Amino acid sequence: MQSYDDKNGVIWFDGAMVPWRDTKIHVLTHGLHYASAVFEGQRSYNGRIFKLEEHTERLIHSATTLGFELPFSAAEINSANYTVLEANNIVDGYLRPVAWRGSEMMGVSAQKCAIHVAIAAWEWPSYFTPEARLKGIRLQWSKWKRPSPETIPAKTKAAGLYMICTLSKHAAEADGFDDALMLDWRGRVAEATGANIFLVIGGVLHTPTADCFLDGITRRTVINLAQVRGIKTVERIIMPEDLADANEVFVTGTAAEVTPVSQIGDDLQFQVGPITRQLIDDYTALINGGAEGPLSAQAGGAS
Repeated sequence: MQSYDDKNGVIWFDGAMVPWRDTKIHVLTHGLHYASAVFEGQRSYNGRIFKLEEHTERLIHSATTLGFELPFSAAEINSANYTVLEANNIVDGYLRPVAWRGSEMMGVSAQKCAIHVAIAAWEWPSYFTPEARLKGIRLQWSKWKRPSPETIPAKTKAAGLYMICTLSKHAAEADGFDDALMLDWRGRVAEATGANIFLVIGGVLHTPTADCFLDGITRRTVINLAQVRGIKTVERIIMPEDLADANEVFVTGTAAEVTPVSQIGDDLQFQVGPITRQLIDDYTALINGGAEGPLSAQAGGAS
């Protein structure tokens, strides 16, 4: 497996295109030590970046919540994303904008740290293998819980919030699962390590209320696609025991797209049913249509 610091190509780094291997930061960077960094994950299909504006808006919101201002406008960041795609000759790929505090101060206080922004892009297949997506992925229950929004900036895509996601996914993969399902601090179903979760119960979509985790851009897109199809969606408190009532389960995310779930824990089994298949087809049609996909007018924008 090739290391991500050893690739051909260029990365947009603080407004300039820099050879991939030369985009270095100092070991005493504040973002490395104190997690003062935010990022986005974006996909390009047929040369168009899906929901780019919404991702950039969220990147700016995340940075503002963490107390720093990006030195580039939304328009400049949007343009830079396409510059990176074109410079690396990528049509279908993944983009990672990231912003962080620099190394001017080393301590909890970081008011004088410079703010850096970079955007990398690379060709990347589906987050889960095609075989796993076809038959559904297997989720293990995580021992880590999503914290209360009174303790973390829950509505941001901040780097530090993913530490327990990495721990959960590593444990799940070590036990032969594909990913982990996390509860929140109250014991309610929350999300997978990098994706939101949906249940189909009696022909109705049910998804946890996003009050302590990201209301994902793909999550909102799928809710809108379901509305176009006349499929009702209920956002509510979901307890672990409610999963036994589900006929179908799937997860959504920029990387995961719409991926069915075949198993949760050791005893809950699910089929890849008709509603999941329909939403996979609709989402695929939307992303392959670029910025003006066949259902985009009805599906609207995500937030």
